[in-house]
Amino acid sequence: MKQYKVGLVGATGMVGKVFVQLLAERKFPVSELRPFASDASQGKKIELNNKSWEIKTLTTNCFEGLDLVFFSSGDDISKEWGPIAVKAGAYVIDNSAAFRMDPEIPLIVPEVNWTNEILKKPCLIANPNCSTIQLVVALKPLRDSFGIEDVRVSSYQAVSGAGQAGYDELLDQTKKYPESISSQTFARQILFNCIPQIGSFDKDGFTSEEVKIMNETRKILNEPKLKVSAFTVRVPALNAHSETVWVTLSKQINEEQIHQALSGKDGLVFIKDHNQYPTALDVSGKDPVYVGRVHKDPNDLKTWMLWIVSDNIKKGAALNGIQIAEKIITAHD
Repeated sequence: MKQYKVGLVGATGMVGKVFVQLLAERKFPVSELRPFASDASQGKKIELNNKSWEIKTLTTNCFEGLDLVFFSSGDDISKEWGPIAVKAGAYVIDNSAAFRMDPEIPLIVPEVNWTNEILKKPCLIANPNCSTIQLVVALKPLRDSFGIEDVRVSSYQAVSGAGQAGYDELLDQTKKYPESISSQTFARQILFNCIPQIGSFDKDGFTSEEVKIMNETRKILNEPKLKVSAFTVRVPALNAHSETVWVTLSKQINEEQIHQALSGKDGLVFIKDHNQYPTALDVSGKDPVYVGRVHKDPNDLKTWMLWIVSDNIKKGAALNGIQIAEKIITAHD
């Protein structure tokens, strides 16, 4: 198998570390790893495939010779350096929000909308928002089998969605309770609390996280007129996002039909028994998207209610990016 020279921007962050872990676990054919991070990490080393790879900072010509570059950093860094990496001849898989809604940039969840047509030459591919990824993996088999008219989703998102700082803040508040607690990462105290704000508010009262879910879902499913409404909430879970979803199908179906549609799908684990519903704690550290508590809305016989849970750092970020890269190398081998 051909070996690949791989770059990783944001190598020391929470998602970056999982990227390295997955490259090893999935035996990705890496001949060279070129990790990039801030000045504070320059000179430190990352271990992969029994070798040590020195962390560098982004500089002119730093991507020369690389085949693939993963970006797991902020929007500004991706906007500036992503196109430079493509120009240097690399496929870029970007985990930021910088290019997701650009009509010229593919927004990919491999189980949902992969096509080899995007690989005519090195290009930039956007990795969707974590909450969107798990939603569309569950929606695709329903859309393909029955058609979808309307989607309403309420999310319960773990603190790891805010990165290492969010994760550490919940743990710190837990240790300090009941003493005075301060909040820097979140708008309010997250310990023993739920915060109905992820991101900033727009003029209509939606947060940026909610807008991402609504817009990205339409783009990934190629359903520009699909009705999608989202309400996102930060909860004091350490890792893995949960969603309650109301899906209005294009026709009435029975329980056996929806169970069959959700069963045996790539990247999706359907749990039929209502009492065995998956939770964030159950799925943290696991690869698939889990769906349980599937039942019909008695007020609308075309509407079904679902509980969707997935590890936002794995499938919601690093794993989805790795799976995109695996599609790239499969197409070229």
